[in-house]
Amino acid sequence: MNLSSARQYFYQEIQQSDERIDLAKAALYIAQEEYSNLDPQEYLNALDTMAWELQERLPDSRYPLRMVQSINQYLYEDLKFSGNQIDYYDPRNSFFNDVIDRRLGIPITLALVYLEVARRIDFPMVGVGMPGHFLIRPNIPDIEIFVDAFNGGEIIFAQDCEERLSQLYQQPVTLQPEFLAVVSNRQFLARMLTNLKFIYMKQQELEKTLAAVERILLLFPGLTLELRDRGLIYYQLGYYPQAVDDLQNYLAKVPDAQDASVIRRLLSEFGKDG
Repeated sequence: MNLSSARQYFYQEIQQSDERIDLAKAALYIAQEEYSNLDPQEYLNALDTMAWELQERLPDSRYPLRMVQSINQYLYEDLKFSGNQIDYYDPRNSFFNDVIDRRLGIPITLALVYLEVARRIDFPMVGVGMPGHFLIRPNIPDIEIFVDAFNGGEIIFAQDCEERLSQLYQQPVTLQPEFLAVVSNRQFLARMLTNLKFIYMKQQELEKTLAAVERILLLFPGLTLELRDRGLIYYQLGYYPQAVDDLQNYLAKVPDAQDASVIRRLLSEFGKDG
């Protein structure tokens, strides 16, 4: 499979209405750009097998806490999934096939394993985009519990989330409703790709950074900061006509942006002032 085929599969998957997007498939299409021989069906089958094995272990009473405890027992004690505390920024933590193979990941990819297995046993759960640490929760009215897939499926409550945010930002944080908002499937995928973007940017892997930004823009074409970043990456890679187009479009959308003077100075190199 070549890169363009993997990108095309990803694009086709996200053209559907948000609720119809298959997160596991889309995540595997992201990974296919890194692993050209990856067979998505192999990993979808692996998730099916996990769900089948878990079904045998479920309690007779499907109370949410008991269901979460059963899933935790299976994923973290039986299969030994865990958060990669040692090498958090290893890009393999963001590729769904690697997470399933290695049983190591970061909060959002381990959350994806959890969500996909839970979906297959008819226990609906949703992603929660808490800043700095992705969570999940049962999609059941009036059940205010959250599950930390990175930390062994630890069950936490809203007050715990506030304390974690305060620790993360090293100052008191008042919990806002949007901090625990459910994310859409497109937002979920964009957050996965943003993780890859920053990992590759830090490693100065510009082509791979560009690939992440391009897919974020497929999900959300109106994101002006991603448009700017794509233009800057094009510039660094020497793709000057594409860089000019993106940076001019960025300035047209946000002419008063804080970095507008920097972008205009860059464009002036090409005789373009935006």
